[in-house]
Amino acid sequence: MKIDLWLYGELSRFSGDGKERAFAHSEMEIPDGSTISDLLGALGMPTEKRGLTFINGAISAMPEFQPDLCHVLHNGDRVGIFPEVSMLPFHYREGAPVVQEFADAVRKMGTNGIANDFRAK
Repeated sequence: MKIDLWLYGELSRFSGDGKERAFAHSEMEIPDGSTISDLLGALGMPTEKRGLTFINGAISAMPEFQPDLCHVLHNGDRVGIFPEVSMLPFHYREGAPVVQEFADAVRKMGTNGIANDFRAK
């Protein structure tokens, strides 16, 4: 299957072209049933390097909160990975769609430790 992969900032170096740019965009082939963890492994990217991660426009991970490692990717998914220092885009500040694993992990925290209106997409 193919995913639409976007790597931003310093993470663009994991694109394989060896150049550090503002971003790297590629269509990446991965086996059916691959997870975010599998994708990171294929890129050689330690999960700790990630900041915000988006899957089809929904937040799946934030710095030090990455419940998406087992999220199964599907053909045509768009994955955007930002470095740790990235800020949440302004248009997400009034409520952000999130993947189910993220919503479940926030609910399990039992606190209001993350200030936003996170809704599963």
